[in-house]
Amino acid sequence: MARRLAAATIALGSCLALAGPAGSVAAAPADPVPTVFFGDSYTANFGIAPVNHEGSEKLFCFQAKEDYPTVATRRLADKGVTLDVQSDVSCGGALVHHFWQEQELPFGIGKLPPQQDALKADTQLAVGSMGGNTLGFTRILKQCSDKLRAPEGALLPGEPVDADEPAAKCREFFESGDGKAWLDDQFERVGWDLEELLDRIHYFAPDAKPVLVGYPRIVPADTNKCLAPAPGQTELPLADIPQDAMPFLDQVQKRLDDVMKKAVADAEGGADFVDLYDHTGGNTACDGADRGIGGLLEGSQVKFGDQALPWYAHPNEKGRDIQAEQVADKVEQVLNR
Repeated sequence: MARRLAAATIALGSCLALAGPAGSVAAAPADPVPTVFFGDSYTANFGIAPVNHEGSEKLFCFQAKEDYPTVATRRLADKGVTLDVQSDVSCGGALVHHFWQEQELPFGIGKLPPQQDALKADTQLAVGSMGGNTLGFTRILKQCSDKLRAPEGALLPGEPVDADEPAAKCREFFESGDGKAWLDDQFERVGWDLEELLDRIHYFAPDAKPVLVGYPRIVPADTNKCLAPAPGQTELPLADIPQDAMPFLDQVQKRLDDVMKKAVADAEGGADFVDLYDHTGGNTACDGADRGIGGLLEGSQVKFGDQALPWYAHPNEKGRDIQAEQVADKVEQVLNR
């Protein structure tokens, strides 16, 4: 979508409260704010039960009924800020380009329309997380883990970047040669696609304020924490990923965070960013009872029959609540500007 189209956007509608005189506190919007939530499995909160069963296709989005959009909306209502949620189209496995293209669901069961179709002329907020799947983070995880390359990782989308390279040498692979070139290309693609996404929000919903939500931190600064199972677990939080690769995975997350920030900063028409990475350093997958991220192969709340699906490093309920708190705080700031 050409940037000149985004430049034609107009200011927020009159239902958003204006800031008062100097020293006063801005009032919350008097009317419900039409809102669309979009995104991937981190918005849909894969792994948290029960799952939204609205339609057979939506079942395979693994969208939790209590995902962070739902919890953040309730949190805002408690503070006197009412969102009129027009739609929550977040879906596991979504890439950034599924904002404007159909998303094919697993097992050939069908396709979902582009997420941008949920935007309306009167939408005033568009909130969600996207970028990790376009980057290929699951492929990076599989490059670094023999267990994820095996049947245990079958439900995690994607294949290792180069299956001929040993998982134990994944850091070396990504820091030079073809692996580094692949990773650099992926980051460039994420940046371009996020720019397109933000342009399209401004074009299809000119009054909407986009709020791009980053990803929570998975790997702690002290990777020794990752060498013991969480309480009540038998698997290590990051499974068999080599310890020397853990700081690299953290660097990938930080770089993705920076790419998302840049896309927001460069967005014509304006946008806001929720920096979860900076708020979750004590709630990583390796923080034991305080972890906000379920371990790679730790059983989640979602089951097929008697078999629990792995968390695959997605936010658990504690992590979901952190997401919701940070998103609600940012939305309140945006609406009170």
